Amino acid sequence: MIGLVLIVLWLIAFIVKNNDPDKIDFVLFSAHARLIWLFIFRIAVGFLGGVLGSQLYRRRRQLGRAVEHDRGADG
Repeated sequence: MIGLVLIVLWLIAFIVKNNDPDKIDFVLFSAHARLIWLFIFRIAVGFLGGVLGSQLYRRRRQLGRAVEHDRGADG
């Protein structure tokens, strides 16, 4: 229970500390966003990329096995 309270307190301190706005330069424009939102966005993009990558990997493996299975049945 104490560990959970410490994690929550650390998370609150992290959010407060990273609440400063920061300028982001894109190719055609620039924008201002708070650092905490940039962190959350990067985490979400990384998570989605990992999920999509693992799904692609699993699908390619399954398709490869199906092709090998079909070749074995013909030969």
